[in-house]
Amino acid sequence: MDTRITVYHGSMQIVEVPTFGLGKKNNDFGIGFYCTENIELAKEWAVSQLCDGFANRYTLDMEFLNILNLNSPDYTILNWVAVLVAHRLFSIKAPVTRKARQYLIEHFGLNVNAYDLIIGYRADDSYFDYAAAFLNNTITVGQLTRAMHLGKLGKQIVLKSKFAFSRIRYEGFEVAERDVYYVLRKARDDEAQKAYLDVLEEEADGLYIMDIIRGEVANDDPRIPRNLSE
Repeated sequence: MDTRITVYHGSMQIVEVPTFGLGKKNNDFGIGFYCTENIELAKEWAVSQLCDGFANRYTLDMEFLNILNLNSPDYTILNWVAVLVAHRLFSIKAPVTRKARQYLIEHFGLNVNAYDLIIGYRADDSYFDYAAAFLNNTITVGQLTRAMHLGKLGKQIVLKSKFAFSRIRYEGFEVAERDVYYVLRKARDDEAQKAYLDVLEEEADGLYIMDIIRGEVANDDPRIPRNLSE
């Protein structure tokens, strides 16, 4: 069976040699090389309001890689949120938010650096705002899940280890036109915002983060959705 897949890295630059150890530590899953199998998503992620970008194309050999797939039923939405809040920067304005962050990391967190490769959804700004609202005790875990499901989340593949970087090969690039893909990117964000507002109109009968903390809810609790794709 062929273990090779084609992945794309959206960037303002052409990246012929992905380099282990480079990148922002405050990305979703920490330092790593962030890719997707969807070239259209890569082009959206590549552009800014002012500039075109590039969808760099690679062949990635997945054989022998130790993979953490956060989208699988083995993990809950709170595993994903815990990984996000452990890495992403956000404003902690209340004691409940600080306590929630600590609880999620301690009870639902995962050591992403123990893996060669991470598969998970990308938390564009709107989606990370949903996670922050959950930590602020303003929406339930059910509302969070539905908002994520209604929006069009993009799946990303993140190389974490030196071994993973040794398995990727540059194949070329395509230009991502700002006039096309920034519009699509904004439309995705607008749709995410609408999905969130629709969810806020629903009945909020469910688990808030304070319920989870007070009840000492664990990762195997059936009330916690198993993954975002369901």
